Amino acid sequence: MQQEKTDIKSMNLEELKSYMESIGEKPFRAKQLYQWMHEKQAASFDEMTNLSKSLQEKLKNECRFVSLKQEAVQISKIDGTRKYLFALDDGNVIESVLMRYKHGNSVCISSQVGCRMGCRFFASTLDGLVRGLTPSEMLDQIYRIQTISGERVDNIVIMGSGEPMDNFQNVVQFLKLINSDKGLHISARNITVSTCGLVDKIRELADLQLQITLAISLHAPNDELRKTMMPIANKYSIEQIMEACRYYLKQTGRRISFEYSLVKGVNDTQECAEQLSGLLHGMNCHVNLIPVNPIKERDYRQSEKQAIAAFKNKLERNGINVTIRREMGRDIDGACGQLRNKYMEDIDESDGGY
Repeated sequence: MQQEKTDIKSMNLEELKSYMESIGEKPFRAKQLYQWMHEKQAASFDEMTNLSKSLQEKLKNECRFVSLKQEAVQISKIDGTRKYLFALDDGNVIESVLMRYKHGNSVCISSQVGCRMGCRFFASTLDGLVRGLTPSEMLDQIYRIQTISGERVDNIVIMGSGEPMDNFQNVVQFLKLINSDKGLHISARNITVSTCGLVDKIRELADLQLQITLAISLHAPNDELRKTMMPIANKYSIEQIMEACRYYLKQTGRRISFEYSLVKGVNDTQECAEQLSGLLHGMNCHVNLIPVNPIKERDYRQSEKQAIAAFKNKLERNGINVTIRREMGRDIDGACGQLRNKYMEDIDESDGGY
């Protein structure tokens, strides 16, 4: 049986030093290698010109070098948002999105191939979970986008395909690597991690006291409604999520963001707005209202503009900080997983599948 190659791009510098020593190399080689991977963002060992050919060959034989391949890109004619489809070395594909704002460039990355959570407004959940991404596969979404666009990434949101808390250890390692002053050194305060509410993991993340922003995908103000939209609500109640959020606030001092996708006739009523206000009253938080992206496989439709405005006004009158998320890339496949699903359908058709 072939031995699995070592994923060196997922290591921090100390781990890399230990690894290089274990294969008979001097520790200073680790620093050179780390710089090529995380500062210069090399796409292969061949680009690492200050490493000898013999060392390059040794690393090629011993190591897995993650470098994503762009399979497709969709560019919005409205605002220039770019949605990339990247191929992984095992044949799977993932999505990442580059959004340009006045305050800088934001990239939304995936944390898993597919997702097991089953939320009804994400296309990425339609086929379930394939696997979690490694720290290197998360990093390289950002590295490739920087290389392709020629622009620096300032903000990261882990809100693409997958549930980050369901890939906890790899996401935490990614956060430490991207925040490191020996790499891209993106401030933790410029990173948002989204979760549908895995309570135990929220508490575990709180104990790490990272200065990231936690975003809770709430989407409903009561358990009964949430269960119809998000299967995870059958495991964790909203009250359990709120308790975990209060613990997170106590441990980190960081304001929490609540994501709320507005679905026409489902969760956009004034009664829902009133319930949501009561739920969040007195908490250091912010509500992000999201006009839902329609998906052909689901029957959800976007709320009317009037209903969205009325919902926002009700929250504001009740003292809740709220914004309506600016719709980026509305003219391209907007919902998480739509581009990937379309690509996989095309592959199936070309292979004669159905």
